[in-house]
Amino acid sequence: MADDRKLSPREKRILFRQLLGRKTLSVMPGGFSPVYARIAELAGFESFFVAGSQVSAFLLGVPDNGIMGLRDIVDHVRHVAAATNIPVFVDTDTGFGNAVNVHYTVQECVNAGIAGIQIEDQEAPKKSSTSAGRRCISLDEAVGKYRAAVAAKNEIDPEFVICARCDTLGAENGGYEETVKRCIAYVKDGGADFVWLNSIESREQVRDACARIPAPVLTIWGGPEPAPTPEEYEQLGLRIVLYPVIAATAGMQAAWQLFNDLKQRGKPALDDWAAGVRASKYGAVQLKTVVHSAKVREIEDAFLPESEKRDYESTWGHATPLGEKNL
Repeated sequence: MADDRKLSPREKRILFRQLLGRKTLSVMPGGFSPVYARIAELAGFESFFVAGSQVSAFLLGVPDNGIMGLRDIVDHVRHVAAATNIPVFVDTDTGFGNAVNVHYTVQECVNAGIAGIQIEDQEAPKKSSTSAGRRCISLDEAVGKYRAAVAAKNEIDPEFVICARCDTLGAENGGYEETVKRCIAYVKDGGADFVWLNSIESREQVRDACARIPAPVLTIWGGPEPAPTPEEYEQLGLRIVLYPVIAATAGMQAAWQLFNDLKQRGKPALDDWAAGVRASKYGAVQLKTVVHSAKVREIEDAFLPESEKRDYESTWGHATPLGEKNL
């Protein structure tokens, strides 16, 4: 086969651990689909995040309010992990309940082939991490949930990665010092491999938190713009900067603009869109490349008897709007 060897789930977990162990910053894009994960891989990123808010919105059509369940996420991310050779890191909300639920959530996710998960310390039903109205469970209950998560993954594959996400910044009775205190406890007492310090508000907080928390730190920016550049984040000690919804947001906005333009102008809207894509320095992304369409022909040629092979010489498809011929 022309494609490189597919990495096993354990190999991708080891890659993720190596990424966490580096002293340099990693930029992690996020989205919701196998196609976006493959595009991230083809663009050169080393990992991909499946955001619970995006699975809720784009697959279920509901808000990020704890409506998504364990089966929704596990059955979906199995396909995402299978589509790419880079580690896939997954949002599992609160673990879908208490420590008992967390145990089963972790083991289902290990068996789904992903590299790791984040479990947040919010009360259920959770709120979006960027929304008001959040409440967090007690420190003791959260530590117990992370201990349950670590014990559950150790029964199957200790290389699987557990991230503790602290949502107390901006939550009821929350604050920066309480957040750092929790993050330290989630690592020292809960056994989490790294922490997600959610919605950090200043560069000084990033520097201080990374110095005090005894594990790698991931964050998404919650302060005023401009946010730190990747170079700044690295100097501040951050290990991963996450852009959790960037793929889905970009795709949604592009569809919104094109649909409205198509409704107003008809075919010229499609022509202008295709011309803009062709003019891009990155060119057009080819879906057949993303989903390994060439492998179908390779399998047919290698294993089908001559009498069952398809006729690709006298049959044909039609050109796509970007001129790619469907042979």
